[in-house]
Amino acid sequence: MPDAPNASIDAVTMLNAARGGFEIAIGLVFTKASSDEVVCEVPVGPHLHQPYGLVHGGVYAAIIETAASVGAAMVAMPRGQTAVGLENATSFVRAVRTGKLIGRALPITRGRQTQVWEVEVRGDDGQIAATGRVRMLCLSPGAQIAGQTVALTHGRAEGQAAPDPADRSDKP
Repeated sequence: MPDAPNASIDAVTMLNAARGGFEIAIGLVFTKASSDEVVCEVPVGPHLHQPYGLVHGGVYAAIIETAASVGAAMVAMPRGQTAVGLENATSFVRAVRTGKLIGRALPITRGRQTQVWEVEVRGDDGQIAATGRVRMLCLSPGAQIAGQTVALTHGRAEGQAAPDPADRSDKP
């Protein structure tokens, strides 16, 4: 059953408040988030360009990884699990220089141990700029990665500082 509209709005508010430094640096904001679909946007500017004036491929890969990870987490968290990426296959379809990139993630499979999410990144003209597929591993409570237990605390990964409301670095 699809998530209620208010649940998606609440999730978007929580996700945008808990964005990490990287998401803030590229200007990524979530506009829709549920266990059925995640949508995010990134405004394109010179800080995201590679030397030829095109959006750097890593930006597309980051949008794809982020949207898929959020979707997988929204499935895993109610089960008491966390989700981490195993594989990100990103294909670049069309170059973008300006405007806005919109990523939309949809689940392919939402299993108990692994999930696969497919993501399309489009320019604000609606044309596909990149596609990707991310395979996620669902971890049981207490699982460790790189010597630390993987856990969320108040919408942030354990050990990650809370966002400073006075920090306006995401504002023009």
